[in-house]
This record gives sequence, structure tokens and C-alpha cells, in this order.
Amino acid sequence: MSGTFPETAIILGATGGIGSRLAQRLAAGGTRLALAATDADRLRAFSSELNTPNEGEHTTDALDATDPAQVEAWIERTNKAFGPIHAIANCVGSIVLKPAHLTTDEEFERTLRLNLWTSIGVVRGAAKAMRQTGGSVVLFSTAAANAGIANHEAIAAAKGAVQALALSAAATYAPQNVRFNTIAPGLVNTPGAKAITGNEMAKKASEAMHALGRLGEPDEVASLAAWLMSSDAAWVTGQNFGIDGGLSRIKMRVKM
Repeated sequence: MSGTFPETAIILGATGGIGSRLAQRLAAGGTRLALAATDADRLRAFSSELNTPNEGEHTTDALDATDPAQVEAWIERTNKAFGPIHAIANCVGSIVLKPAHLTTDEEFERTLRLNLWTSIGVVRGAAKAMRQTGGSVVLFSTAAANAGIANHEAIAAAKGAVQALALSAAATYAPQNVRFNTIAPGLVNTPGAKAITGNEMAKKASEAMHALGRLGEPDEVASLAAWLMSSDAAWVTGQNFGIDGGLSRIKMRVKM
């Protein structure tokens, strides 16, 4: 990558599979990071192990990202205490694979809170924190929001809403040079996907759905997020980037 990473950045869900790899990439590039996750001890341990050119470059906070008001207030505090924030990535999310009639109200609500409501808080906070300086906001969708995949109703609904939220925000805040983009992965080998990847039969079935015949790796997705947060992507906004091994766009030939 020829461009530069942001001077300062926020990552929510920083201890997850993709969030942690993104943090490692940005830290190695010299970005000062404000990291948030639910488990404070795990977050502090992760932050202390980051490969960074200088010591003391990062700050951490335990946060319930499903509360948009908490997220918005935390971004505002961080912006004031940590210096101007140039990029934000919301790596908080979940995977729910159930048909709609077997998905409870509680599961639908939890899915919306982990995926859509976290993103609403990020958009609100970013809109206020970045209005003077501009910046990049990366939200996460899913390949299932762009292709009809059975048993994905809850997550497809939540992530489809995230894409629409980002697109509208991109239009609203373009005059302030605040950029909003989404990344829509296929199934990635993260701890959150263990319910699928931990079952050999389910894993092989998932691999077969991807045209490239394998699942994604966290660092592959993190590399795209890091690019969107860098100066190389300064003319990119309102886009949804599929990184899914062909899942959402390629129909595989049936073997006879």
C-alpha cells in the first residue's frame, strides 16, 4: 500500500478475529489506536501485545457497543482526549443461522443490536467527531445481504440495514469529507464462526458455497478495512465491498 495509515483511529470489537488483525495492521503502520471491546482484561492484554513503533500509543475502554448512546459518548470523549480521530471501524457483529420461523424475538433483537445498533452509534459519533477534520468510517455487512442465502434472515436484515445506513450517511456527510463504506465478507475463520467451522460437515458445506472453495481469513478482510482507512482510499465513499470468495456473485456449476 503506497498511501499512509490514519494518524489516529478507533476500533470497536478490537479483540475479535477481524478487529484484532485490523488493529495489528494499523499499529504496525504507526496509527495511534483507541480500542473498545466488552472484556476489559482481554482488551488490555491484547493492547499490550500490539506491535507498534512507539510505546504508549494506544488507549482501551470496555464498552457495551449495543447501546448507541454509549458509543456516541465514548467517541466524543476519545476525540477530545486522544486528539482528532481520523478513522473508525465497527468490527462488532454476530452470526445467526436460522430460518425466520425458528428465530425468536430475542434473537432478532440481539442480532439487530449487535450489528445495526452498534453501527448507528458509530455513525452518530463519527458525524460529530469528524465534521471538522474529515475521515473514514468502515462498517461491516455480510455477503448474505447481497445474495439470497437460506437461513440468514436475521443477519441479512440487520446487515442490509447497515449497508443502507452507510450509504445514506455517505451522502449526508460528504460535504464534511467524512467517508462511509461497508465491507461484506463471506464466512471467515474467526472465533465467532466456531459454531460452523467447528463442525467438519458444516465447514465443508460452507466452503463449497464459496466459488474459490475455501473460507476467508481474518487478515484478508482486515487488509481491505485498513486500505479503506488509509489515504489511498481518500476518493472512496458510499461503497459496499464484497470480499467473499465469490459467494454473493458467482453461481457455481452443478457437478453431474
